[in-house]
Amino acid sequence: MLVRIVGQAPLAATVYELERLRCNACGQVFTAQEPEGVGPEKYDETAAAMIAQLKYGSGVPFNRLEQMEELLGIPLPAATQWEVVEEAADVIRPAHDELIRQAAQGEVLHNDDTNMRVLKLARETSDERTGVFTSGIVSTAAGRKIALYFTGRQHAGENIANVLKQRAGEMGPVIQMCDALSRNAPKLPPGVEILLAKCLAHGRRQFVDIAPNFPEECRYVLESLGKVYHNDATAREQALSALDRLRIHQEQSGPVMDQLHIWLEAQLAEKKTEPNSGLGKAIKYLLRHWKGLTAFLREPGAPLDNNLCERALKRVVLHRKNALFYRTLNGAQVGDLFMTLIHTCQLCNTNSFDYLTELQRHALELETSPAEWMPWNYRKTLARYQPTG
Repeated sequence: MLVRIVGQAPLAATVYELERLRCNACGQVFTAQEPEGVGPEKYDETAAAMIAQLKYGSGVPFNRLEQMEELLGIPLPAATQWEVVEEAADVIRPAHDELIRQAAQGEVLHNDDTNMRVLKLARETSDERTGVFTSGIVSTAAGRKIALYFTGRQHAGENIANVLKQRAGEMGPVIQMCDALSRNAPKLPPGVEILLAKCLAHGRRQFVDIAPNFPEECRYVLESLGKVYHNDATAREQALSALDRLRIHQEQSGPVMDQLHIWLEAQLAEKKTEPNSGLGKAIKYLLRHWKGLTAFLREPGAPLDNNLCERALKRVVLHRKNALFYRTLNGAQVGDLFMTLIHTCQLCNTNSFDYLTELQRHALELETSPAEWMPWNYRKTLARYQPTG
């Protein structure tokens, strides 16, 4: 087997010159037939998919892509790139809406947010909130993951509450994993229950930061939490069910966490640690949020931390570092749509470029039955449309 890799422009252009002849007798003009598969549209589905992949998947701003394409002899203005992806977003929006609906049925919902800039976001006079945020929500169920992004004035808790409005009434309580910030807790719609789990990695990080100043105390805490993470890694490697994983944590991690809780309380009760010191604040953080931090000892499937959502938000941070801002709220919503589709494909080990292309090519079928065009099943749906024989 031989593999040869070649370099090429992210977007290539081919110029077709169709010969035209006029009849001297009647004056009618005849134009040569265009090649098969070439139509009057200047930008095909793959162009929109590649621009979206570069912009919202890899953090390449429109202006930077314009400059690169110009160096390769292909004119592709930034304004044109925006028009192409905006039009594509309208076509594939049913897939985005369906992902939100299916994410609401998840077993565990991770959520967090980060700051974002939207230049022309109108500020309502009655709204006291001036910040703009992008919330990340990752829903997991039966090994399937869906990533959602929402940009605007709302915090992650408010956005997750809107998502849960689409949760089916017969579904049981959902596990919500987040850090201890109050803005991450949702005001739930009627009939929806959550089991709140808080991020153990956030508590651990506080001891990592102060380890040079309190080496012995921090070593004990970090080694205790390390045993818990080791047990979780073992359960993951063995592909244990949620109930079997819970049993392992209750048998092996439970005693470790009980001893850690006794040690933490003793540090303050016996005045071994100054409450206002860095160590004292880290200890009080763990004790204050102990119930949420130990949800994995009570609820099947409860994760240890919110790292899954933290990794999902890196896509937003990458965009913010390179493009700096969204110009309008509509631009932010288009970005949220493509980030949702692209990162969900990544979580499902699906080719996001191919997925975005096929969604555009089958826009009518997508609008009719969006559930059949999810990243994990669209290839099976495509097989039904392939000609046989």
